[in-house]
Amino acid sequence: MSVSMKEVDPAFQGAGQKAGIEVWRIENSSPVAVSESSYGKFFTGETYMILKTNGSKSGSFRHDIHYWIGKDASEDEASTAAVKPLELDAALGGRSVQYRELQGYETERFLSCFRPCIIPEESEHEEHKTRMFLCKGKHVVHVPCARSSLNHDSICILDSKSKIFQFNGLNTSIQERAKALEVVQYIRDTYHRSKCDIATIDDGKLMADAEAGEFWGFFGGFAPLPKKTTVIETQSTDTHPTQLFCVKKGQAEHVAADSLTKKLLDTHVCYLLDCGAEIYVWMGRSTSLEERKDANRAAEEYLRDQERPTSKIIRMIENFETVSFRSKFASWPKPGDVVASEEGRGKVAALLKRQGLDVKGLVKAAPPKEEEEDPQAYIDCSGTLQVWRVNGQEKNLLSEADQSKFYTGDCYIFQYTYSGDNQEECLIGTWFGKKSVTEDRDSAISQANKMVESFKFLATQALIYEGNEPIMFYAIFQSFMVLKGGLSNGYKNYISENGLEDDTYKEDGVALFRVQGSGPENMQSIQVESSASSLNSCYCYILHKDSLIFTWYGNQTNADDQDLAERQLDVIKPDMQTRVHKEGSESDQFWELLGGKKKHLAQKIPREAESDPHLFSCTLSKGEDLTVCEIHNFNQDDLMTEDVYILDCHTDIFLWVGQEVPSKTKTQALAIGQKFLERDVLIEYLSLQTPIYIIMEGSEPPFFTRFFKWDSKKFAVHGNSFQRKLSILKGGRSTMNLKPKKRAPVSFGGRSGSEKPQRSRSVTLSSDRPRARGRSPAFNAIASKFDSPGGRNLSTPPPQLYPKASGASEGGSGSGGGNVDASKLFTKSKAIASITASFDKPTLEKLMPRSLKASSNSTTKSESNSKFNPHTIKEDAKEDEVEDEEGVTLYPFDRLTTSSMDPAPDIDVTRREIYLSKTDFREKFGMTKEAFYKLPRWRQNKIKISLKLF
Repeated sequence: MSVSMKEVDPAFQGAGQKAGIEVWRIENSSPVAVSESSYGKFFTGETYMILKTNGSKSGSFRHDIHYWIGKDASEDEASTAAVKPLELDAALGGRSVQYRELQGYETERFLSCFRPCIIPEESEHEEHKTRMFLCKGKHVVHVPCARSSLNHDSICILDSKSKIFQFNGLNTSIQERAKALEVVQYIRDTYHRSKCDIATIDDGKLMADAEAGEFWGFFGGFAPLPKKTTVIETQSTDTHPTQLFCVKKGQAEHVAADSLTKKLLDTHVCYLLDCGAEIYVWMGRSTSLEERKDANRAAEEYLRDQERPTSKIIRMIENFETVSFRSKFASWPKPGDVVASEEGRGKVAALLKRQGLDVKGLVKAAPPKEEEEDPQAYIDCSGTLQVWRVNGQEKNLLSEADQSKFYTGDCYIFQYTYSGDNQEECLIGTWFGKKSVTEDRDSAISQANKMVESFKFLATQALIYEGNEPIMFYAIFQSFMVLKGGLSNGYKNYISENGLEDDTYKEDGVALFRVQGSGPENMQSIQVESSASSLNSCYCYILHKDSLIFTWYGNQTNADDQDLAERQLDVIKPDMQTRVHKEGSESDQFWELLGGKKKHLAQKIPREAESDPHLFSCTLSKGEDLTVCEIHNFNQDDLMTEDVYILDCHTDIFLWVGQEVPSKTKTQALAIGQKFLERDVLIEYLSLQTPIYIIMEGSEPPFFTRFFKWDSKKFAVHGNSFQRKLSILKGGRSTMNLKPKKRAPVSFGGRSGSEKPQRSRSVTLSSDRPRARGRSPAFNAIASKFDSPGGRNLSTPPPQLYPKASGASEGGSGSGGGNVDASKLFTKSKAIASITASFDKPTLEKLMPRSLKASSNSTTKSESNSKFNPHTIKEDAKEDEVEDEEGVTLYPFDRLTTSSMDPAPDIDVTRREIYLSKTDFREKFGMTKEAFYKLPRWRQNKIKISLKLF
């Protein structure tokens, strides 16, 4: 599109260069900038332009232009307001969506820019007088201050000089009443300088209340309202047939078509799409500014001819169509990475510069390079992990050595407990292998639901599919392996019944693994087909058969990638010498194992990028039909405790469930999420295997709250949405209304003497360990970072996650801690303790809060490093140091293992082997203690893991 100096108003110089709102008022047919202090103040005789700029994760901007026309505005100013947005759009490079906003008929998107409402005034300086407003959905309209304005189906606000009254119609919902309170607060803060009393009046309650009497006194005293109410009728356009018109020389011509498809739209033409309540103006990117103005005039004339002045007009440029517009077409191609043309913006900048104007900010800078988010920024990765493999209606607890090895034919349940915001958090998830059977999947969901219910719905639930794992999932598991085949009976039966070949991973077979990840705390080895075509120049691979093992480095890999492959060898084939092959210098034996040399890919496997979040309120009807409504420019206050909400980030779906939601609906949360994926409301071609998270109110994890400016205190009051907001509005947060307090802040001052054994991390090794394979400087850099205090290490237990419980004894052991009065703990703690007994009995220590086992939370680091005693944890002994058994109580081997049903009390769980007698030690370890402690620390840990002593 070409532009000239005459076509662009200089008032738009530098507009849209930062996220936020900009407002202009039309004065004498020209836009005049409005000061920020006056944003949201509208006058009925004026017209305004509002630019809403939204920053995206990619660094680019998305623009919405609204032009608002007051009911008393002149026709000339209204016409100017309709044309000027096209000039502003040209200055922005032709990428905005434009909305016509008529007073009283504004779009929800527009109203969301001025929360909680707009109240247009007739003049700028008015003395306060008693007035009444009617709350109709998102709209607040003036109504006569008379009894006839009251009805059972609406909420009325009476604004007097000394007090604001909210009259709640008998048939209004709790959510409507809560939203109306936001309007009351706005009126108090705007027109009364926050110094005004507030009263709520409930329709139908005849109580001898002084405030109720005062309210009815404005209408001559109380009298019952009629059953039938007078509702302001709006023109119905829902049944209007959808019609497409092309605009040529300012005239709209009907386009005859059996069905609407994208192919009907020509980039050199403007079109009108009449959908009844809305009329869309679609402008081809190759059209001129004058042609676009003609299309807008044609749309205005069309509505006048149809006698539909209140229908909304929405204008958009090719490649920037709204979801609602695209949904009107039977077929619409999947959007690619559309790069908006900068031609219009650049030419406007050049023309303004010739006039001596500052054009800084007008030409859009290249967006910053997007970096992959660090999952540890919003979840503690040093927590406690347990994993079960699902086998029909049963689930089997995996050993710590196997809990990060998943098979494609199986389903798994994992429970991850970690330190959250001043409290303990729990994530319960299910993982479905690509070849897992329906029976196992249904069983996994059912058993995971029971676990969440046992936690009184205080745990976060996740549903994850193989191949769509989020970064956070990998960070939790750290070193994650996906093996081919399956071990469940259901999978084996399926293979047998269908005559398929069982490709379950076997130690003596040929196996090829692709290594990927971002570092030692986030790396994966994925088994792929043992064929040369599975190779990719962007990755490293591990190939093994029996005693042969090869590492293959693609030409596009770097030193960090290669060091990750070295790390993964410790998982797949530890202590074996590997043969390194670089792409292009492979041996014949290497190709022979892969069935011969073949062509392979040289591009990194793409990963879906997280998009800007969209929030939807959800309603599930009796027929289980899902209805959703998008909430624009959302914030935390939009979350009502009576409702379910979905936060769509494209790569992840989060369901937030309020505390006041019925229990039946809570159990349907996962089904609601799956229905949302099927609906694909935003037409973003969502995968049905997109990860789904179920978040319960009051237990919001950081990886959910990061999308909001979160204030946990807003959910600290009991009651429904209306009661909570009324309590906060009146400033009466009494302790009687507060929810039970959450746990005390987590203390990281020391480690308890009975701390839970750290989960297996065979690749989490000390950076100074000897290796048969050489290491590059990059490897040492990664290893030193990995072994930092913030990371987990096999030889170092994680930070204490539980505060010491009230009443716990100083010398409390794992078993003694069970006698603590659990009723004194927060509900979540009781759930964690009680669930232990119901799931495979993984030992009393598995889920018991560390606070119940802690000997003392005040133990200092220097005390931890002192000579070992049963009530403190001593730092790991040096490799050549042998522990003195003097003063240490000896126990049988069976009482020292992590799976013992009768665990030995008061022991250092990181040094279980020191409580064995010399005879028992030699029998179990096959060596003396002296020889054992001369081994590298990582080797010691591996041996202890195999004996269930770590």
